[in-house]
Amino acid sequence: MKKNRESLLSRKIWSRRSSILPEFIDFSVLIYNGRTLVRCWITKGKVGHKFGEFACTRRRRPLRTKKGKGRKGKM
Repeated sequence: MKKNRESLLSRKIWSRRSSILPEFIDFSVLIYNGRTLVRCWITKGKVGHKFGEFACTRRRRPLRTKKGKGRKGKM
């Protein structure tokens, strides 16, 4: 079992549709999101879900505010 634990430590997961098994509990895995590898810590609550649920594939963009004159002088 000890040899198996070492192989699971920092394991790279390329298949996002694979299910998380109980053997992965308390391990950190790297999940490929299409561009980079995302580190994910596996807990009891994640067992039974898919790996892809925990590696976002979309980028978050900051909220842009308009930089204009506005309604200054138009009253």
